[in-house]
Amino acid sequence: MAILEILQIGNPVLRRRGVKITRFDNGLARLAEDMIETMHTASGVGLAAPQVGVSTRLIVVEMPDDGDYPHSGERWVVCNPEVVKESRETEVGQEGCLSVAGYVGMVERPTAVTIRGQDLTGHKMRVKADGFLARAFLHEMDHLNGVLYVDRAKEDTVMTIEQYEKLIQEVEDQDTSDDEPAGKSAILA
Repeated sequence: MAILEILQIGNPVLRRRGVKITRFDNGLARLAEDMIETMHTASGVGLAAPQVGVSTRLIVVEMPDDGDYPHSGERWVVCNPEVVKESRETEVGQEGCLSVAGYVGMVERPTAVTIRGQDLTGHKMRVKADGFLARAFLHEMDHLNGVLYVDRAKEDTVMTIEQYEKLIQEVEDQDTSDDEPAGKSAILA
């Protein structure tokens, strides 16, 4: 396995639409393995082939191995993913990206999706996802269409990670009369 270079915003490959996968061979399996290794090294939860310079429709998603996340430690490798159903309900949540290093923003996405695609051997697969997992799939699938989260972020919400952490701390430090901590809900409003 190899650690691949993760392209950064401004690289034209990130703005190209990925090509549909038609050959399910050892080269594709190697690319997926390298993407997983690269994602782990960069401490990401997902990676799309265009992020490593390959304009093809391949994503990998792996939930943190942490009991706080549904599907903890589970991994998906999906070729030619498509959304077949998404919830009407949406939620604004924080997103970052390995190709926009050091920044985060608030993005509105459906709270649940059903994805269809193919595995590395070309067999059809379906994934039903909600919450953070749905957000991860949609984020990675955007890459396959040349879209970055900064394109979808709510106006004036993209900031450095340091600015975001400072804002969260300021909100948490405010004296509120609510029973609920102010942190997340105040920022997501």
